Amino acid sequence: MTITKDTVVTLRYKVSDPKTGQLIEAAKEPMAYLHGGYENTLPKIEEALEGKDTGFQTTLTLAPADAFGERDESLLRTIPKSEFPPGVKVGGQLQGQLDDGTQHVFNVVKIKGPQVLLDGNHPWAGRTLKFGLTVVDVRPATEEEIAHRHVHGAGGHHH
Repeated sequence: MTITKDTVVTLRYKVSDPKTGQLIEAAKEPMAYLHGGYENTLPKIEEALEGKDTGFQTTLTLAPADAFGERDESLLRTIPKSEFPPGVKVGGQLQGQLDDGTQHVFNVVKIKGPQVLLDGNHPWAGRTLKFGLTVVDVRPATEEEIAHRHVHGAGGHHH
């Protein structure tokens, strides 16, 4: 089956640093996403896979603007350790608010004495990344998946 709007694409992927070749992440299990502009994967990945079939392999090098964006220093926060929830460690995440009051996820970067440093950027923001992609499966999306705008079941979201 060909990858078009409203198909479920199952991929194996690897992400690496294009300059050093260092592996950043390799999926242990294939991931599935709903193809067709549902914001379930990066637009440049969808563009590269459009019209392709099971077994297709490609490598993409994406600049920060096409991957996880440039770093935004306004998303750095320092909070008193006294306001920090117990049990959360460096590498963990906290729900917080941006200056305009909208909810946002912050990564715990460092605990330094009485202060906790948080970063609201994606960990890969500001980085050029190389994606190795292999299409494992393509199937039509169900009406429910299209209505919910994401994949259900194996490799996708579970309700």
